[in-house]
Amino acid sequence: MNVPTRAIRLKRSQVPDGEILCDHCTAKCCHYFALPIDEPTTRKDFDYIRWYLLHERATVFVEDTSWYLLVHTTCKHLRDDHRCGIYETRPQICRDYTTDECEFDDDWCYDQYFETAEQIDEYADGLYGPQFADPNQVDRQTLRRRRSVGLPVVG
Repeated sequence: MNVPTRAIRLKRSQVPDGEILCDHCTAKCCHYFALPIDEPTTRKDFDYIRWYLLHERATVFVEDTSWYLLVHTTCKHLRDDHRCGIYETRPQICRDYTTDECEFDDDWCYDQYFETAEQIDEYADGLYGPQFADPNQVDRQTLRRRRSVGLPVVG
């Protein structure tokens, strides 16, 4: 049985001399983008991060004390063979990117990783204490309730 090269997970050191690293990759670098964000220092900052996390395919991570917004989305020019469909006219950021330190065999482990608004709320509560004693109390600064209030039971 002939298994496609990309189906076998190699380490960087196992890629044969003379072969291109990208030939053994599923184009991890083309399935997301991450932008640095300011480290949150106030409740309001954490509320902005909460807003990011309310959007589909958005997460936030911390690596070496730097905070990042991570958007899980695939480049619209990535072809089925995991190659760039606009390679000759690709953006400069793609031209500057090299395989020297790419995430080819990265295990995607971050110092901190937030996927939901509830996770960032809990983290902020750990730093500052609970924002509201009463979950129905409205924060006058953000005009939102701390937690969703259930619908009344009609009997």
